[in-house]
Amino acid sequence: MNTKLIKLCSQSLLIAALALLIGCKNNAQKQSTTVTETIKYPSDVIPFMDEFKILLGDGTSIKELNKYQKKDFFYVENEEQTDWVVYKTPNSGVTSRTSSNTRTELGQKKHWTPEVGGKLTGTLKVMHVSTSGDARVAASYSVVVGQIHSDEGHENEPIKIFYKKFPGHTKGSLFWNYEINTAGDNSKRWDYSTAIWGYDMSVVGESSTSYPEEPQDGIALGEEFTYEINVYKGIMYLTFTSEGHKTVKFTKNLLQSEFATKEAIPQQIWKLYAAIGRDGVERENAYAGELNYFKQGAYNQTNGKNPEDNIVWYTGSETYNGDIAKQYANGCYSEVWFKNASVGEGTAPNMQ
Repeated sequence: MNTKLIKLCSQSLLIAALALLIGCKNNAQKQSTTVTETIKYPSDVIPFMDEFKILLGDGTSIKELNKYQKKDFFYVENEEQTDWVVYKTPNSGVTSRTSSNTRTELGQKKHWTPEVGGKLTGTLKVMHVSTSGDARVAASYSVVVGQIHSDEGHENEPIKIFYKKFPGHTKGSLFWNYEINTAGDNSKRWDYSTAIWGYDMSVVGESSTSYPEEPQDGIALGEEFTYEINVYKGIMYLTFTSEGHKTVKFTKNLLQSEFATKEAIPQQIWKLYAAIGRDGVERENAYAGELNYFKQGAYNQTNGKNPEDNIVWYTGSETYNGDIAKQYANGCYSEVWFKNASVGEGTAPNMQ
C-alpha cells in the first residue's frame, strides 16, 4: 500500500478517536451538570405535604403541594448536608380574609374535633423576625410557627406558638397563646400567654423604642427546637424540647373552660388588654364539638397598622407600601426553617 495513503488513514483514525473521546467527555459533563441542578422540593424533605394546602405571603394559594415550590416564599435550603423547608413572608402582602397579617403557612386539609383529636410535630429554627415595630405592642417582632385553628363559630385559635425577639437582643422568647372561644360577642376575645423559654407575650417595652432586658433563658435565632401538639380525648398535651434548654410540658382542657366568669380572667389580661376593652368570658364548653385543623410555617405577626388603634396587635412596622423586595432587603419579614414535621392522630400521652 502507498506510504502516503497509510499515513493519511492513520491520521483520519486518530482524529476520529479524538473526536469520539471529546464527545464522550462532553456528554459526561452534561450528565453531571444535570444531576447537580436537580430541584429538591419541600415535599421531598417533609413528605406530609399532600395533607396540607398553603397560603403564601404574596397571596398565592396552592392546594396540591407535591413537587411545588416558590422562590422567596416556600423552598428548600441545604445547610451542612441537612435539607430545610423555608417559609418566608413579608410584613405586608396579601393575606387571608380573617387576618391583618401575612403568612407563608400550611393549612391542614383534614378537620377534626377536640374529642377526636390530632397530633402535629415540628423541628425547626427561626431565622429572622421583623426588626421594625413598636416595642409597646405585644405582637411586635414575632412570628407564629404552629397553631390549631377552629373552622366553626368564631374561628378562634386554641393554640398559637410564638417566637419573638426584640431588636438588639441575642436571645428571643418562645411562648404559646390560648385564645378564648368567646361566649357571645367575639370582639371581647383575648389570648392568655404562657412562657416556654424567655418571656410571655405581655412583656413589652415602656416606650416605642425601649426594650425589656434580654431573657436569660431565651432562645436565639437559628437555634433548633421541637414542639409537639397532641390533642387526645379533648385534652391538649404540649411538649417543647431544645438542646441546652429544659424540656417543658403543658396540659390544657379544650372541652371545659377555666375562663367562664369575669372573676376567672387572669391579671395578665387586665394588664395587656384593658386599653382595648377586651374583657370577654369563654363559653363553658370551650372548643368542644368544633371542627379544628392544624397550621404550620411562618405566620408573621407584624403589620403596618397604627399602634394607637390597638396596642396589642397593631405593630406599626415598616412595610414600604407593600413592596416585598424592599421589605426583604430591609429586615421587614419573617423566616422559619423546618427540617422535620409530622401530622396524624392524637395519641395517649406519655406523662413522664
